[in-house]
Amino acid sequence: MPRTTASRRRLYRLLDVAPTPAAMLDTLDLEQLTAYHADVHDPSEFLGVPALRVTFGIDKDEASWCGELVQLTDEDVRERERRTGALLMIAVDSAVYAVGYDQGFRLLPTHLKDQSFGLSVAIRTIDPQHVRDFTANQLGAARTDISIVPGGTSVPALGLRAHSRIVRSLGGYLDNIDLTASGRPGRAMTVEGGVGLHLKLGTTPDTLIADIRTIAALLENTDPHPDLAFVEHIKPVTAPALRKTLDEQLDTILGQPTVDSICSAVPAEQIDDYTHAATYAIKIGDCAPFSTDTFDLDYFLTRARIIKPGQRIEALRHGTVALYSRERASAVDHLSTTSALKWIEAHVSLGSRRFCFLDGAWFEFGATYLRALRETVAPLFPANPSLDLPAWQYSLEVNKKGKTVRRPTREATYNEQASKNRPGWVCLDQKNVNNPLKASNAVEICDLLTPDNTLVLVKKAHDSAPLSHLCYQAHVAVELLQQNPSVRAQFARQVHIQSDGRRTLPEDFTPRRAVFAILLKAGEKLTPDTLFPFSLITLAQTAQTLNARGVQVEVVGIEAALAPATDGLSEAA
Repeated sequence: MPRTTASRRRLYRLLDVAPTPAAMLDTLDLEQLTAYHADVHDPSEFLGVPALRVTFGIDKDEASWCGELVQLTDEDVRERERRTGALLMIAVDSAVYAVGYDQGFRLLPTHLKDQSFGLSVAIRTIDPQHVRDFTANQLGAARTDISIVPGGTSVPALGLRAHSRIVRSLGGYLDNIDLTASGRPGRAMTVEGGVGLHLKLGTTPDTLIADIRTIAALLENTDPHPDLAFVEHIKPVTAPALRKTLDEQLDTILGQPTVDSICSAVPAEQIDDYTHAATYAIKIGDCAPFSTDTFDLDYFLTRARIIKPGQRIEALRHGTVALYSRERASAVDHLSTTSALKWIEAHVSLGSRRFCFLDGAWFEFGATYLRALRETVAPLFPANPSLDLPAWQYSLEVNKKGKTVRRPTREATYNEQASKNRPGWVCLDQKNVNNPLKASNAVEICDLLTPDNTLVLVKKAHDSAPLSHLCYQAHVAVELLQQNPSVRAQFARQVHIQSDGRRTLPEDFTPRRAVFAILLKAGEKLTPDTLFPFSLITLAQTAQTLNARGVQVEVVGIEAALAPATDGLSEAA
C-alpha cells in the first residue's frame, strides 16, 4: 500500500472526554457500534499517546434505490451497497481529538464536539485577502448565505462584516503555518473551519501528533487576524449549562408583571408569510387558540405569567403561532405555524456578559462586538443635529398609589405641537397610505415632514421594541415610495392636504434623508452607549439598507421638559 505524508481529513476537538481509551469508548453509542458490527481497537502503544480506533463496514445485498428503479423501468436491478467508516480518537496533551474517515464521523455524538474549534482555527490561519468560501446565517433573518470563490477574494469583497451575521464556516488559504503538508513549494494549502477543521494532516504517528500540537498552540497563543476577528464578536451559546442558566433567567423574567427586556419579533421562517397574514392564532397551553389581527405580545406575556415557574420556557416552546391569510382562519387559509417562543426577542445579562434570545436560540455579544457596533452607528449621531426638535413635555401626576410620577404627553400631541412650533413642518402622524402589498392595512410614511422634505420618524422608547418598529417603518416607507407610483401619489396628496395647500411634492418624489427622532426613557441623553443592544443592531442594518437606496439616516435625541399637567394630554400609567 502506498504511503502518503499527509491526507485531507476533518479534525474535531472533543469536550468533556477524559484522555483515556476507556473514557473515549464510553462516549460512543454502544448500540450503534453493535449494529454496525464495529471493530474497536486500542492503538495507544503504537501511537505513543492514549487513543481508540473504531472501524466498520456495512454490506447490503441490495442498494436502497433498486426497488424504485425496478418499479420505474420494469427490469431487474440488483446492486450491492457497502458503507465503510473509521474513527480515530486521540489524546494529545490532555485534550481529546477525533479524526473521521469516510462515514466514521457519524459515530461522534454532536454534543461532544467543540462547536467553535474549526472556525476559531480558521480565523487565525486564513489569509483574509484569499478567502475561498463561507457559510453564514443572518441573525433575525430567514437567510443562510453560502459563497464560493475558488480563487479566493478579500473579506470586504465578500461583505462578511454585516452586523448580526453569524459566520458558521470559513475556508481559504493558509497563511504561513508550520504543518506537515505546508512545506511543499509552489503549492498553497487550503483549510476550512467550522465545527471541525478540514485540512491536510500528517499520516504517521509523529506527524499527526505534531500537527495537532501546532494547531493547539496556535489557538492558545495567537490572536485572530484583525480582519477576521469580527467572527468571534457574536457567538451562539452552545454550552448546555449556560443555556440552562439563561433559560432560567428568561423564565423568571416572563413571570414578572412588567417586562422591559422582551419585545416581539417575527421568526425567520415566517417573514414572508408575515406580510400576507390577516389573522394570528396564538395557542399556549391547553386553552383554545387566541385569534387577533397581529401578534399580541401582551396576550403572550399574560399567558406566560400564569404558567408555573420553571415550566414557562417549555410551555412556550410547545405553544404555537399560526398565520392565516383571512380573518376566518380556516384550514384552507392557513399559511404557516411555528413555535410561540420564536416570536420574542429578549436580552439578559450575567455579570458583564450580555446575551440575546432570538428566533428560539441564545447568542452572546462580545464586548468587542458591541464596541464595534457602537463605532459603526456613531456617525448617525451628529454633535450638531440638522434638526432643532422641540422638547417633549412631561407633566407631574399622582398615580393610583398616591405617588407623584412624571408622564409624557402623547406622541400625537408632540407631533402636532412640533409642526406648529416649526415653520414649514407638516404633521403626518397617522395620515396613512394604502399598503399595496397587503390590502387589509395601511402604512404611515412619517410623523413629520420638514421644508427640505426630510422624513422625520418620532418615537418614545423605554425598550428596544418601539425602536425596532421605527426602523422597520422607515425601511418600508422608503421602499414603497421608491417602488410604487400609487404610494407616491397618495403621500403627495396627504402632504398637500395636511399643509392646507401650502406644500406640493413633485410627482416623482422620493426621500433623500430620514431622521429618527427619539425620546429615550425619561429623557435620558441619546447616544450609541445608551441605546439598547437590539436597537444598535437594527439601526446599523437599517442605515446600511437605506444608504444603499440613496437615503441618508440621522438619529436625533429629543429632550424632556417638565410642564404643568394638562388634562387630556397625559398617558395612562
